[in-house]
Amino acid sequence: MGFARACSVALVGVEGVVVEVQADLEPGVAAFTLVGLPDKSLVESRDRVRAAVVNSGAEWPQKKLTVGLSPASVPKSGSGFDLAVAAAVLGAADRIDPRAIADLVLIGELGLDGRVRPVRGVLPAVLAAAEAGYEQVVVPEQTAGEAALVPGVSVLGVRSLRQLIAVLTDDAVPDEPRDTMAGRPDAMLAGLMVPGAGVGTGLAAGNGESEGHRPDLADVAGQASARTALEVAAAGGHHLLLQGPPGAGKTMLAERLPGVLPPLTRQESLEVTAVHSVAGILPPGEPLVRTPPYCAPHHSATMQSLVGGGNGLPRPGAVSLAHRGVLFLDEAPEFSGRALDALRQPLESGHVVVARSAGVVRLPARFLMILAANPCPCGRHTLHGAGCECPPSVIRRYQSRLSGPLLDRVDLRVDVRPVHREDLVGQGGRGEPTAAVAQRVREARARSAARLDGTPWAVNSEVPGHELRTRWPVASGALAAAERDLERGLLTARGLDRVLRVAWTVADLAGRDRPEARDVALALELRTGIARGAVPVAGGVT
Repeated sequence: MGFARACSVALVGVEGVVVEVQADLEPGVAAFTLVGLPDKSLVESRDRVRAAVVNSGAEWPQKKLTVGLSPASVPKSGSGFDLAVAAAVLGAADRIDPRAIADLVLIGELGLDGRVRPVRGVLPAVLAAAEAGYEQVVVPEQTAGEAALVPGVSVLGVRSLRQLIAVLTDDAVPDEPRDTMAGRPDAMLAGLMVPGAGVGTGLAAGNGESEGHRPDLADVAGQASARTALEVAAAGGHHLLLQGPPGAGKTMLAERLPGVLPPLTRQESLEVTAVHSVAGILPPGEPLVRTPPYCAPHHSATMQSLVGGGNGLPRPGAVSLAHRGVLFLDEAPEFSGRALDALRQPLESGHVVVARSAGVVRLPARFLMILAANPCPCGRHTLHGAGCECPPSVIRRYQSRLSGPLLDRVDLRVDVRPVHREDLVGQGGRGEPTAAVAQRVREARARSAARLDGTPWAVNSEVPGHELRTRWPVASGALAAAERDLERGLLTARGLDRVLRVAWTVADLAGRDRPEARDVALALELRTGIARGAVPVAGGVT
């Protein structure tokens, strides 16, 4: 009889659970039994592991073999357990020293020829192993850089099972050829995406994007109100609705928002990278996401693709892929009502809780949302003399596709009108560059961060209204106009809180210690679309 154990990690959403892989050999008819709540892809590892061991030059034990995955109550899925199963079996058969693998975490898929192939979710898996106290991990060579992002963990990247056996038996490590076809197909596809594009659930490459190729706000001519709203949205983390006819520049503005946002902190980078690792869309050779992601799903996207879903345990959706970045919903009224209303919970809480029969998964979803909408199905309703033929009932029905509860969570609403000839030809049609706006945003965020230091909130949009009214009151009489709108029914109680948040952001951008009446006026104008005399000034909020 022989017994050995190794460790691997089961992923539940973006959280990992260390799993002990136990192999037991007993006399009897040769058989291979796998227990411990495996899914179909994991059950198939019996054939992959057997072929990989034999083709790696090791002898397969001709005994009754039982492999258990503990804890048995945690669902296990995917092919990432292959390497740990093979090591445990070889340890039980005394092909390698069982003590050498007892505290080793192994993650990777095995090909039939013994090559080790990359899997999704290496970063969150290694993070879970480190939190559980493990210090040594073995991963596929292609994902070694991703695993090395976790401090305090020794990472060994291997190309094949033969290399792992040689390392564990102190033999000469064979020089295996690099497997150029072992990259993740979805990761390679993500690497081919260009900034501002969307495919399927629509992740556009925000990782590895150079400053020289990033879309610049200088390309946007005119649109002073929309540019101001974009700056306020970036400074305070406020959601934004851009409404206007086709060709006015709504998509151009949205694509340039990630460049205005501050770079991700180390902790934020790890959070975003963990989500993208689970989704399998990390570009090869760039394991750490350093810039805010940009996700632009097509309007035919389902509710599951937006908030997360799939067979078995749910996978991250667009709201999680946009975590710490921008979620852009172009042609927002064309999305299904169920899909749009499913965004209401993550907009408030910053995470998604998806319940399925296989389990409940909690996914991060702290994103900045931009909605873009035409005024009517033909898009010409606000163009004077352009010949909109949409009946009033059709226009009302089209505009009502964005529900009131969803719009109530959108702090900023701006009409994006067609660009005038003067804006296109004046100063060569060039506006203020992204770098100048990003600098003001960073300064405003620094002011809000100093004010919110020691609280659980990072930006103004996250601060509860009660705290804003009691802990950080505005200037005397500054809320008079907002209170009148509340009495007239133009604002809800939630809307008043959001006006307060936007007013604080406007004050931070202007360098004021607390919001004044003009800051509240601009916040109301950006919230309701009704002019209050707070005209945006080119070159920043004043």
